[in-house]
Amino acid sequence: MAALGLGVALAPAAQADPNPVTQYRTLAGTGSDTTQDVLNGLGNVVVNALGQKIVASWDATGSATVKTKATGCVINRPNGSSAGIDALRNAVDTNSGCLDFARSSRGPADTSTTDLTWIPFAKDAVSWAKRSDSALPSDLTATQLKNIYECNLTTLNGVALTPILPQSNSGTRQFFLSSIGVTTPGACVQQGVQENDGTVLDSAGDIAPYSVASYTAQEKGVVTNRRGAAVLGSVGTVAPRNADKTLNTAFPFLRDVYNVVPTAKLTNATISSTFVGSTSKVCAATTTITNYGFGALGTACGATTVKGER
Repeated sequence: MAALGLGVALAPAAQADPNPVTQYRTLAGTGSDTTQDVLNGLGNVVVNALGQKIVASWDATGSATVKTKATGCVINRPNGSSAGIDALRNAVDTNSGCLDFARSSRGPADTSTTDLTWIPFAKDAVSWAKRSDSALPSDLTATQLKNIYECNLTTLNGVALTPILPQSNSGTRQFFLSSIGVTTPGACVQQGVQENDGTVLDSAGDIAPYSVASYTAQEKGVVTNRRGAAVLGSVGTVAPRNADKTLNTAFPFLRDVYNVVPTAKLTNATISSTFVGSTSKVCAATTTITNYGFGALGTACGATTVKGER
């Protein structure tokens, strides 16, 4: 099995939101649950020439509103990739200056314009999870997952299945459904939970998508452990992680994760030096990226070729 990045020494669970929240840094962002913790980590190590922190990233959940800049800019807290992208679009359209980037665990869903640029910074995978005490098999094929989430397969090993999906703004939800070929989930699917939270699996038949990087970071104690009794399953006999718990690049449901910026701001000196190119400050922080369970992208990090509207 191929590996992307090795874990490093454990760190305390990451601080949610900028600390202190009144430390208004140059670049403010919101969005994806999956990448909120690694962006908090990057926010602590990405600094300017004066040693000042540059990136302020607000978690997907928490207080109902966040204040992203010193003057004004109290906005509803965006929960998920799509919500973060829409909040960024609104900031651009209104010229509010309240947001500079969005965290996204999915690529563009609408390519009708090139107004936004998705800048990849790490590799992740999405697998499915079940309870460790469940009689469900530990391996499912993509076809089985499709049938489960379309409610055509309702029992396995004598266990009644309860497929679960994250809330609608989740990039993980969108990527997972696309990966298994589901356009419209069936009526049996429970929808609306917060992603990457194994505590929602409270019965033997429950299954849900799970970011492999998030699972690893939770397991290592780098972030708050929300795994509960959840264990990751394999797909088509391919495990999502190698024996050393690094990301398995042979896993079928691999994805890039992104920081999304207005295309017109790509030449902004701070945005460019922070996000753009394999030598940017974010791309150079591979120790932080891999410590949060993600794989490093190498020369593909910081590319600016992926564009869209939302």
